[in-house]
Amino acid sequence: MDRTMLYLVGTAGCGKTTLAAALATWMQNEGYSPAMVNLDPGADALPYDCDADIREFVTLHGVMEEYGLGPNGAQVAAADLLAINAEKMARAIDAVDAEYFIVDTPGQIELFAFRSSSRFLVDSFGRERTLLAFLFDPNLVKQPTGFVSAQMLAATVEFRLGLPTMNVLSKSDLLTVEESERVNDWASEPASLLAALDAEPGAPHLPLTNELVKAMENLGMSRRLTFASSETGDGLAEIYSTVQAWFDGGEDLESKSPKTR
Repeated sequence: MDRTMLYLVGTAGCGKTTLAAALATWMQNEGYSPAMVNLDPGADALPYDCDADIREFVTLHGVMEEYGLGPNGAQVAAADLLAINAEKMARAIDAVDAEYFIVDTPGQIELFAFRSSSRFLVDSFGRERTLLAFLFDPNLVKQPTGFVSAQMLAATVEFRLGLPTMNVLSKSDLLTVEESERVNDWASEPASLLAALDAEPGAPHLPLTNELVKAMENLGMSRRLTFASSETGDGLAEIYSTVQAWFDGGEDLESKSPKTR
């Protein structure tokens, strides 16, 4: 059975876990049965039931005790131990009868995207029908320099993992209407972003600024931004339809549930 895998990746506090839970709930309400994969060995309580959980093989507290490491050192060691247990996780995923897997990644992005273990995990789980959702933190992207930084980080993660990527602004309910409109303009209109950068106090007024924005546009980094919220449910259907359109060329949004719409 072909399976579709969606990895949620982003900086600490951007809302990966809550969005994963909200997306799963939305899919269940639509009559689908998503499987949930947790790759964070340091997670305490999760707002969803795991179908495959790295904590069955590696935990942050276990690494601290076994190797006598502090929290920071243990996080790095645990990230590397993910690769050692990749085959076990792959077998756990293979044992789940599901067509759609939502993969919740570690809270600290550098512990997943910037360690060699991450590519090993992706390879072990399979790259076919696999998509990455990079989550933009609304608190960062309200300023144009922060927005550019998020775009560059998303591009770096895409480059590191070698997966097709969609950009999602999580926790969109935290932005005002005006802020949402500005951010959407920056994502879709490079000229608007350049003007905002030029007007931002303290922004680097260098030729590099123009070249960066132009390069992001030429390389496809200035892609559409999906606004999503686990609180309001906004954007969840759009995330799902984007994944379906990417692999199947259609939105496939007809509910499988027998309930009356």
